[in-house]
Amino acid sequence: MVKLIPITVEGESTDGIVSRFINPGEFFFGDSNCQIHTILGSCIAITLWHPFLTIGGMCHFVLPGTRAAGNEVHGDHGINGRYGDSVMILFAREAAKYGTKLNEYQAKIFGGSKMILNSTMLKDELIGTKNTEVAIKLLAERGIPLLVTHVGETGFRRIAFDVWSGDVWVKHTALQSVIS
Repeated sequence: MVKLIPITVEGESTDGIVSRFINPGEFFFGDSNCQIHTILGSCIAITLWHPFLTIGGMCHFVLPGTRAAGNEVHGDHGINGRYGDSVMILFAREAAKYGTKLNEYQAKIFGGSKMILNSTMLKDELIGTKNTEVAIKLLAERGIPLLVTHVGETGFRRIAFDVWSGDVWVKHTALQSVIS
């Protein structure tokens, strides 16, 4: 579901809801008193939500994978939320802390925009496209149902994930051409 919502500031509100903003490369997982926010361009945010326990999290990854960047993951010290392949390890750890499995969660994917209007790159060469493809592949490999995608196009997305309901609110602003 794509909705627009007034987004709260970081911290705890008067109604006990914790608002958490995540930057590129960050990851956050919480229970039903959380709302998680981020701003995306070509990066990807994946939200995972457990519909029965009302827990979930969001990642904000920048690049498809550590292997794509020439940096293999070796042990725990190689896990970095900036890379798509590493964020699934972070999600799996959090799911295990709650005694759950990843395939019990519902996923939504956002971002993957083209950030240069007049680029001569082919669509499959764009980092946003590569990030989107990796996110879909990672979820499919783990049997996680993908309910919603709001990806591609141009511009920025501001998203807010309400962990208590599983809803993700999106504000999309397309890039504008400058005509001289």
